[in-house]
Amino acid sequence: MSLFIQQLWENPPFFFAVALIVIFSICCHEFMHAYIALKEGDPTAADAGHLTLNPFRQMGLWSLIIFAFFGLAWGQVPVRHDLMRHRHGPALVAFAGPATNLALAVGFTVLCFVCFKLQLGTEFTWEMLYYAGELNVVLFLLNLFPVPGFDGWYILENFFPRFVRQSSEAVRGAFFVMIMLLFVFIDQLYAIGSFLVGNLLFLLQSLTEHFPG
Repeated sequence: MSLFIQQLWENPPFFFAVALIVIFSICCHEFMHAYIALKEGDPTAADAGHLTLNPFRQMGLWSLIIFAFFGLAWGQVPVRHDLMRHRHGPALVAFAGPATNLALAVGFTVLCFVCFKLQLGTEFTWEMLYYAGELNVVLFLLNLFPVPGFDGWYILENFFPRFVRQSSEAVRGAFFVMIMLLFVFIDQLYAIGSFLVGNLLFLLQSLTEHFPG
């Protein structure tokens, strides 16, 4: 398996385009966690400087280094559930990140369609916009997995606190196994992303044919 950083000298445009897409998508994800937490009455992330798209703040140096070498990245913002106004505030804050990725997936796909339709940019531009849509579908699905450390876990914890407390030790014990299984099936997540992005492009094409100009 080749390291992601090899692309830096083998295909520099690809390396920098993917890096920009991944970092931007993660920073938007984390920004929305911080923003919705603030709206829910928890200023912890905002006070820590997370109302920004600065990757050094949202992801941290180690995440950026690991991403540059291995193509894996993460971000995290601090939140305090006890400060939130509503009972389901923690679930709303947790879902804000994946929801942002879903919105980005739609936005990048629409932009890909518009650029292709108007012949703006190059084939590489269209491919990267398609990839950006696909990637954000993967981030949406991946983050919703009910695994400790993922947004799906905090959503589950908010709605079923007793179940999570009773099963937390067993689930946390299998944490690394579950994480490995997620990455084993990452290709399937990308296949779902490609399917959804491709169908959205087909829908947009159909709409333009039925409602031209």
